[in-house]
Amino acid sequence: MTTSLTAPALAYDVDALRAAEFPWAARGDAIYLNNASTGPLPARAVAAIDEWTRRRAEPFRLRDPELFATLGRARELTARLIGAEAAEIALMTNTSYGVNLAARALPLSAGDVVLTFDREFPANVYPWMALAEKGVRLELVPCVDGLPDEDALVRALDRPDVRALTVSWVQFASGYRVDLARLGRLCRERGVWFFVDAIQGLGPCTLDVRETPIDLLACGAQKWLLSPWGSGFLYVRRELVRALAPSSVGWLAVKGSDDFSRLVDYDFTLRDDARRFEVATIPYQDVAGYVASLSLFHELGPANVAAHVRGLADRIVEWAVDRDDVRLVTPADPARRAGIVSVAPRDPAAATARLREAGVTHSLREGAVRLSPHGYNTAGEIARALDALGG
Repeated sequence: MTTSLTAPALAYDVDALRAAEFPWAARGDAIYLNNASTGPLPARAVAAIDEWTRRRAEPFRLRDPELFATLGRARELTARLIGAEAAEIALMTNTSYGVNLAARALPLSAGDVVLTFDREFPANVYPWMALAEKGVRLELVPCVDGLPDEDALVRALDRPDVRALTVSWVQFASGYRVDLARLGRLCRERGVWFFVDAIQGLGPCTLDVRETPIDLLACGAQKWLLSPWGSGFLYVRRELVRALAPSSVGWLAVKGSDDFSRLVDYDFTLRDDARRFEVATIPYQDVAGYVASLSLFHELGPANVAAHVRGLADRIVEWAVDRDDVRLVTPADPARRAGIVSVAPRDPAAATARLREAGVTHSLREGAVRLSPHGYNTAGEIARALDALGG
């Protein structure tokens, strides 16, 4: 059974959303401001996962056409979320797999340099460091006051040995949001591959890859997309799909694999779409939950969700700016942040203890308290959290 919100409730009725999809929040069981770590599951996703798990226990109730239709629906809803085509979407079990796939599939060779910011999340660092075995070097552009220095990175792009740029759309600790349009345009002009780790940006922000030049983008869905562990995707720009070969080849990655009656008629002809990058078997029950969560995003309207998150983040920023006992780590400029707002109290450990005592779930990252509200959170919850944070 799937819970559905009616159209009038979606403009933007956070109380209706909480009652229908996040009953624990409506009851006040917790103030959950930790979506940058793990997002909760909407009721409809829980129902979808439970249903698929019950049927998985009796697999005669599952048919191949239904399984593959679920994967197809996931690709369609994902593509719609970022302005892509379904043929450009490969389903992944996490961001890390997408990063590794991009690092191994891009035509990089000895002497090439990959640029990124220092203080990047390790998942977007180690796969590129691993290319040292083939003579490719990862170069970290130093931060300034703990924040990415985009101007320094842009200057580095003009070097002839730079062949790829990899960045997190939103930095996990500081909440800094890079200018994807600017970096994508400069990369395209210079013939530099542009890869984006979008896990901390997609959900609290919207994206249209038809307007923003990106070659490949990976995003796990377990945080801001409110989906199960084991769900996510890789976007591969249409013009690159057939130009890149998968680093790991799945048995469903080739054209003839749809016909299960002729599987040993081996023909290594990769699919023409992004399914060539998928490695079966994909966790269907997690994908079903992902489909349910994406359906909620599309009902609410991704722009409406982003606007709600922005309003809550603004409240935290305004609170921090007005105090002399807290340093705002995240940029105050709305164009330079998303859903993460990090603040550094004089005693971070004491501040995080007060938040826990008040029932506020959050994170302590790199010496700062990280608050990450989502579309189901309320202004009242933010106020109570800030009261506890301020002591």
